[in-house]
Amino acid sequence: MDEDAAQKQRLKAAVHYTVGRLCQDISADCEKQITKQTIAAIAETAFRQCDIFAKDLEAFARHAKRHTVTVDDVKLTARRTTALYNYIQQKSEELALNNQELKEKRKKNAAKRKSKDMEVEENELED
Repeated sequence: MDEDAAQKQRLKAAVHYTVGRLCQDISADCEKQITKQTIAAIAETAFRQCDIFAKDLEAFARHAKRHTVTVDDVKLTARRTTALYNYIQQKSEELALNNQELKEKRKKNAAKRKSKDMEVEENELED
């Protein structure tokens, strides 16, 4: 088995494991049983959907003549699933807000360093 096939198998196993854990939690909450076949079907569907999303993301970035996938590509991919789109939009806004706050802090720190440097230079000139 080549490296790509092995990696794909590991990813599939991870998805299957995660779906199984989620199904266990849900079945405990609902007091219902979920069969192994159902878990396998859900895991396979999730894995295939992720593959479709990945191909769509690559296509959207390529169409925009970019080599990097952006948040806008992710939003475009999720456009048909309202709940997913809204979640991604919310997280995107949170990230943008956090990035803006970090930029403002960096500007303030840079301004403080600059004023301290100027004070040091003035003191050196006075001496």
